[in-house]
Amino acid sequence: MGIDLGGTKIYTALADAAGRVVAEVKVLTEAARGERAVLHRLVQTVEEVLRLGGVPRNGVRAVGLGVPGPLDVARGIVYHAPNLGWRDVPVKEVLEKALGVPVLVDNDANLGALGEHTFGAGRGVDHMVYVTVSTGIGGGLILEGRLYRGWRDGAGEIGHMTVVPEGPLCRCGNRGCLEAVASGTAIGREGRELVARGEGRGILAAARGRPEAVTAAAVSAAAAGGDAEALALLRRAAGFLGLGLANVVKVLNPALVVLGGGVVEGAPFLVGMVDEAVRAHALSAAHGAVRLEAALLGGKAGVMGAVALALGA
Repeated sequence: MGIDLGGTKIYTALADAAGRVVAEVKVLTEAARGERAVLHRLVQTVEEVLRLGGVPRNGVRAVGLGVPGPLDVARGIVYHAPNLGWRDVPVKEVLEKALGVPVLVDNDANLGALGEHTFGAGRGVDHMVYVTVSTGIGGGLILEGRLYRGWRDGAGEIGHMTVVPEGPLCRCGNRGCLEAVASGTAIGREGRELVARGEGRGILAAARGRPEAVTAAAVSAAAAGGDAEALALLRRAAGFLGLGLANVVKVLNPALVVLGGGVVEGAPFLVGMVDEAVRAHALSAAHGAVRLEAALLGGKAGVMGAVALALGA
């Protein structure tokens, strides 16, 4: 069983021993109802998927769970998940008591990396970096064929590298993080600022004339239609992504960088822009050996990574 717990949705899938999904369900997280309500919904999705798959609870070997925030992987305690309003939640203990099966917990970006490595673009690649660009920016590292978590499970926080000293405030509290200048949230913010200055007509048209509806999706739609201002915003974001990834390439020397997340799915040409920016900043020897590719699993990367985590139990 794999569960991808996000701030807006819970995606739960039941898979066989080969990782083939046999039943799945998506529901709204309803995080505003509080921690206990979300935990209850997690259990409900497990029961629903078991019913759909015709599998008894004792037929489940393990449950893998991806959560959006830093945590203690071994104990399954989520330190802080801002999108859920969680602090110090012992999610592993709670779910194991409710379900009666082993529960393994990890960061959602880590599981996105594991999903792509096991079932997607990174199959057969022992040194891979995964980056998801959506509301925020997350990262996961596969080194020597294994998920690398670091000393205290904090490795891979690519979105919180400082790329613009004294830049925009990031939700982590620092300024100029990659997430603050290149995420979907940042792209949408810059689009709205452009419209507020009386510019960005193509972006506003993509948002159906509603300035408050200007998001990264609207910017991407305008760019896909050839709007020069929207393309400039995406190229700026791609430049920051390329700068950050070039530094990652210099440090880790991966064979593959996989770009995923809603922003990349909505603007697939962004991968080429990021590749150009990496080439501009990386050492030629390092970049000559690395490939940049779009993720293959799309919105399933996290849940399939959770499945892979459970399969390894």
